[in-house]
Amino acid sequence: MENNKFADLKNGVQEIIDFVANKNAKEANNKLVEVSEELDELLDFAEEDEDLIEISKYQVLLNQLHQKIIALDGQATGTL
Repeated sequence: MENNKFADLKNGVQEIIDFVANKNAKEANNKLVEVSEELDELLDFAEEDEDLIEISKYQVLLNQLHQKIIALDGQATGTL
C-alpha cells in the first residue's frame, strides 16, 4: 500500500485533533466521518499484514477521537 495514503490519514487525524483543541465539535465530527471513510476504503484493499496493523492503529485512534468529540459536544449542549 502506498505510504502517501497513510500520510493523508495522518493529516486528516491532525485536522480532527486541531478541531477538538479549538472546541469545534461539528467540524471535528465532519472530518472524522471523512477520514473514517478513507480508512474503510484502505481496509477494503489492504493485502499485507503491515497495512492491516497500521489501519487498526488508526481505527483505535479514530474511536478515541470520536469519544472526545462526543464529550466535547456534550459540554457544549450541557451548558444551555
